[in-house]
Amino acid sequence: MDYRYAERKDTELILRFIRDLAEYEHMSGDVVATPELLEEWIFDKKKAEVIFALDNGQEVGFALFFHNFSTFLGRAGIYLEDLYVKPEYRGRGYGKGLLKQLGRIAVERGCGRLEWWCLDWNEPSIDFYRSMGAQPMSDWTVYRIAGPVLENLGRK
Repeated sequence: MDYRYAERKDTELILRFIRDLAEYEHMSGDVVATPELLEEWIFDKKKAEVIFALDNGQEVGFALFFHNFSTFLGRAGIYLEDLYVKPEYRGRGYGKGLLKQLGRIAVERGCGRLEWWCLDWNEPSIDFYRSMGAQPMSDWTVYRIAGPVLENLGRK
Protein backbone atom coordinates (compact mmCIF):
# COMPACT_ATOMS: atom_id res chain seq x y z
CA MET A 1 0.00 0.00 0.00
CA ASP A 2 1.14 3.46 -0.84
CA TYR A 3 0.22 6.78 0.74
CA ARG A 4 0.72 10.38 -0.24
CA TYR A 5 0.04 13.82 1.16
CA ALA A 6 -2.64 15.85 -0.60
CA GLU A 7 -1.60 18.72 -2.80
CA ARG A 8 -3.51 21.84 -3.77
CA LYS A 9 -4.67 20.15 -7.00
CA ASP A 10 -6.47 17.53 -4.85
CA THR A 11 -8.98 19.99 -3.35
CA GLU A 12 -11.96 18.66 -5.34
CA LEU A 13 -10.97 15.08 -4.48
CA ILE A 14 -10.79 15.95 -0.77
CA LEU A 15 -14.28 17.45 -0.96
CA ARG A 16 -15.56 14.32 -2.73
CA PHE A 17 -14.21 12.15 0.11
CA ILE A 18 -15.75 14.48 2.70
CA ARG A 19 -19.13 14.24 0.96
CA ASP A 20 -18.86 10.44 0.73
CA LEU A 21 -18.09 10.25 4.45
CA ALA A 22 -20.99 12.58 5.27
CA GLU A 23 -23.33 10.38 3.25
CA TYR A 24 -22.11 7.30 5.12
CA GLU A 25 -22.69 9.10 8.43
CA HIS A 26 -26.17 10.27 7.34
CA MET A 27 -24.99 13.88 7.60
CA SER A 28 -24.87 15.02 3.96
CA GLY A 29 -26.95 18.09 4.74
CA ASP A 30 -24.26 19.32 7.14
CA VAL A 31 -21.55 19.68 4.49
CA VAL A 32 -21.14 23.34 3.58
CA ALA A 33 -17.44 23.13 2.68
CA THR A 34 -16.49 24.35 -0.78
CA PRO A 35 -13.32 23.80 -2.80
CA GLU A 36 -12.39 27.42 -2.12
CA LEU A 37 -12.77 27.05 1.65
CA LEU A 38 -10.79 23.80 1.70
CA GLU A 39 -8.03 25.29 -0.41
CA GLU A 40 -7.82 28.33 1.86
CA TRP A 41 -7.82 26.44 5.18
CA ILE A 42 -5.79 23.38 4.20
CA PHE A 43 -3.26 24.79 1.76
CA ASP A 44 -3.08 28.56 2.36
CA LYS A 45 -3.55 28.72 6.12
CA LYS A 46 -2.15 25.20 6.68
CA LYS A 47 -4.69 24.38 9.42
CA ALA A 48 -5.10 20.73 8.39
CA GLU A 49 -3.37 18.03 6.39
CA VAL A 50 -4.64 15.16 4.27
CA ILE A 51 -3.11 11.84 3.37
CA PHE A 52 -4.49 9.44 0.78
CA ALA A 53 -4.32 5.66 0.67
CA LEU A 54 -3.52 4.51 -2.85
CA ASP A 55 -4.36 1.35 -4.74
CA ASN A 56 -2.32 1.15 -7.95
CA GLY A 57 -1.98 4.95 -7.88
CA GLN A 58 -5.72 5.52 -7.34
CA GLU A 59 -6.92 7.29 -4.18
CA VAL A 60 -9.17 4.86 -2.30
CA GLY A 61 -9.21 6.41 1.18
CA PHE A 62 -8.23 9.54 3.04
CA ALA A 63 -7.46 10.91 6.46
CA LEU A 64 -7.78 14.59 7.33
CA PHE A 65 -5.97 15.62 10.49
CA PHE A 66 -4.46 18.53 12.38
CA HIS A 67 -2.45 19.22 15.50
CA ASN A 68 -3.99 19.86 18.87
CA PHE A 69 -2.17 20.42 22.16
CA SER A 70 -2.22 18.68 25.52
CA THR A 71 -1.31 20.90 28.44
CA PHE A 72 -0.97 17.80 30.63
CA LEU A 73 1.55 16.20 28.26
CA GLY A 74 3.13 19.54 27.39
CA ARG A 75 3.20 18.72 23.69
CA ALA A 76 1.12 18.47 20.57
CA GLY A 77 -1.02 15.58 19.47
CA ILE A 78 -2.75 14.69 16.25
CA TYR A 79 -6.50 14.95 15.97
CA LEU A 80 -8.01 12.81 13.23
CA GLU A 81 -11.04 14.67 11.89
CA ASP A 82 -11.97 12.29 9.06
CA LEU A 83 -11.01 8.76 8.07
CA TYR A 84 -12.79 7.22 5.11
CA VAL A 85 -12.18 4.31 2.75
CA LYS A 86 -14.36 3.74 -0.29
CA PRO A 87 -16.78 0.85 0.37
CA GLU A 88 -15.37 -1.37 -2.36
CA TYR A 89 -11.90 -1.16 -0.77
CA ARG A 90 -12.90 -1.82 2.83
CA GLY A 91 -11.57 -4.92 4.53
CA ARG A 92 -8.30 -4.77 2.59
CA GLY A 93 -6.23 -2.94 5.21
CA TYR A 94 -6.48 0.61 3.91
CA GLY A 95 -8.12 1.99 7.06
CA LYS A 96 -5.56 0.25 9.24
CA GLY A 97 -2.83 1.53 6.95
CA LEU A 98 -4.06 5.12 7.23
CA LEU A 99 -4.12 4.87 11.04
CA LYS A 100 -0.60 3.41 11.01
CA GLN A 101 0.56 6.27 8.79
CA LEU A 102 -0.92 8.75 11.27
CA GLY A 103 0.81 6.88 14.07
CA ARG A 104 4.13 7.18 12.23
CA ILE A 105 3.56 10.89 11.64
CA ALA A 106 2.70 11.38 15.32
CA VAL A 107 5.84 9.54 16.45
CA GLU A 108 8.08 11.34 13.92
CA ARG A 109 6.73 14.71 15.09
CA GLY A 110 7.07 13.83 18.78
CA CYS A 111 3.33 13.98 19.43
CA GLY A 112 1.92 12.60 22.65
CA ARG A 113 -1.32 11.16 21.30
CA LEU A 114 -3.55 10.44 18.36
CA GLU A 115 -7.26 10.92 18.98
CA TRP A 116 -10.60 11.21 17.21
CA TRP A 117 -14.35 11.04 17.70
CA CYS A 118 -16.64 8.29 16.46
CA LEU A 119 -20.42 8.32 16.22
CA ASP A 120 -21.99 6.09 18.88
CA TRP A 121 -24.05 4.11 16.34
CA ASN A 122 -21.08 3.31 14.10
CA GLU A 123 -20.36 -0.19 15.45
CA PRO A 124 -18.21 -1.31 12.48
CA SER A 125 -15.84 1.62 13.04
CA ILE A 126 -15.89 1.21 16.81
CA ASP A 127 -14.98 -2.47 16.45
CA PHE A 128 -12.22 -1.56 13.99
CA TYR A 129 -10.76 1.14 16.26
CA ARG A 130 -10.84 -1.15 19.29
CA SER A 131 -9.07 -3.87 17.26
CA MET A 132 -6.27 -1.32 16.70
CA GLY A 133 -5.95 -0.77 20.46
CA ALA A 134 -7.93 2.48 20.69
CA GLN A 135 -9.73 3.11 23.97
CA PRO A 136 -13.01 5.05 24.21
CA MET A 137 -12.97 8.12 26.43
CA SER A 138 -16.33 7.42 28.04
CA ASP A 139 -15.73 9.85 30.90
CA TRP A 140 -15.72 12.89 28.59
CA THR A 141 -18.56 14.66 26.79
CA VAL A 142 -18.02 16.68 23.63
CA TYR A 143 -19.44 20.21 23.66
CA ARG A 144 -19.83 22.46 20.65
CA ILE A 145 -20.70 26.07 19.96
CA ALA A 146 -21.27 26.86 16.29
CA GLY A 147 -23.25 28.98 13.85
CA PRO A 148 -25.21 31.95 15.22
CA VAL A 149 -24.39 31.00 18.82
CA LEU A 150 -20.66 31.18 18.01
CA GLU A 151 -21.12 34.45 16.16
CA ASN A 152 -22.94 35.90 19.16
CA LEU A 153 -20.27 34.63 21.55
CA GLY A 154 -17.56 36.20 19.43
CA ARG A 155 -19.14 39.64 19.21
CA LYS A 156 -17.37 42.44 21.04
